[in-house]
Amino acid sequence: MNPLDLINLTNTGIFVIFTGAAGIILLPRPLDKVIMFSLLQGGFVMVLAAARYLDVATAAALFDPISTVILLMAVMRINDVRVARGEDLV
Repeated sequence: MNPLDLINLTNTGIFVIFTGAAGIILLPRPLDKVIMFSLLQGGFVMVLAAARYLDVATAAALFDPISTVILLMAVMRINDVRVARGEDLV
C-alpha cells in the first residue's frame, strides 16, 4: 500500500476541521478564534465537496464568508464593550 493513498480530499478536509477546532479551543485571543473558525468552515466545505454534495457545498461556500463577517463584527463589538468597562483584553 502506498502511503500517499491516504492523502485525499476527505482526509485533508478532516485534518483542516480538527486543526480549526483545536485552534478555537486553545487560542485565547478572540480574533484568532475567528481565523480558526474560518479554517474550520473551509474544511467543512472540502468534506462536503468530497462527498459530492456540491449543491450544499456551494451554499456553504456562499454563506460562510457572510457568517464570518457577522461573527467578526460581534467580536469587535464585545471588545469595544470590554474596553469601555475597563476590563483586561486577552
